[in-house]
Amino acid sequence: MEEKTNIRLTAAEMSGLWTEYINDTLGVCVNRYFLEKVEDNEIRPIIETSLRYFEENIDALEKIFNKDQFPIPQGFTEEDVNVNAPKLFSDTFMVMYLRHMSILTMAASSAALGLVTRPDVVEFHKKMLEKSVKMQDLTRDIQLKQGTYVRPPYISIPDKVDFVEQQQWLAGFFGKKRSLSSVEITHLFLNIQTNHIGKALITGLAQIAESDDVKQLLLKGKKMSQKHIEIFGKYLLDEDLPAPMGWDTAITDTTSKVFSDKLIVFHVSGMIAAGIGNYGAAMAASPRRDIGFRYASLIPEISLYAEDCANLMIKNGWLEEPPQTDDREGLINGEPLPD
Repeated sequence: MEEKTNIRLTAAEMSGLWTEYINDTLGVCVNRYFLEKVEDNEIRPIIETSLRYFEENIDALEKIFNKDQFPIPQGFTEEDVNVNAPKLFSDTFMVMYLRHMSILTMAASSAALGLVTRPDVVEFHKKMLEKSVKMQDLTRDIQLKQGTYVRPPYISIPDKVDFVEQQQWLAGFFGKKRSLSSVEITHLFLNIQTNHIGKALITGLAQIAESDDVKQLLLKGKKMSQKHIEIFGKYLLDEDLPAPMGWDTAITDTTSKVFSDKLIVFHVSGMIAAGIGNYGAAMAASPRRDIGFRYASLIPEISLYAEDCANLMIKNGWLEEPPQTDDREGLINGEPLPD
């Protein structure tokens, strides 16, 4: 009987492994830099753990790739980071960043586990999920201990179980609007918080970017993040609920090169892709029409920004191609294969 791990990789397995390899090489670059710059002795072990996890993932992925004779992606290398550059972000922001990355990794590994079947690939994603949960625990605990964890708003516990009896519950454009549901508050809070993190990250990266094209792209992203923060924040403030704080003060004044422009644009592109997913989930979970419509109106804006990132990467030869299906029509017509 054929060994189960000798079964060919499916498209879903290929895409998950390929994407994870690119992201993990980026994670190694970022965490190596963080480890050189962190000053807080309580935070240092967390960054060491994060770096170790990324390196373990890369080793495991390369074993799978080599076994399947799958070309190992280039991803990011030591040429994409200058660990000797001055400090760009505060220790507090580093923890917040790692916590946010662990949330994205938990989502990615959970989604992958619903699609993969080959035992070695299943095992890889299980371990990745365990590691991301561990990172979430470590970063949450240190933030709670140091008083930097920003909790979602508190609301009153319901007196009894109620059922929706009127269509007015869905209204939002005209007449009296119902108060926000706990689900809507959760998504608004999350999207404000992620935009704050993204804005702070983009601001710091804009300071150290070399290309004017990259700087202008980042400034456009910063402006867009601030706009979205204000839109979502108004929904909470109108009901006397607190909105999450910003992280602009977590950036130093250095302008020295830390990361390559290639890494910067790819990282921002990845954050934007996650944002599109967050907005889609929030739209589906927000029955009040004005809120759902607002998310729907913002998704095209961030999608166009993601396209701007992709175009800039293509222009500079930075965009690595993911695995693709064979061009059957081209093969039948005798067209030359791409290089």
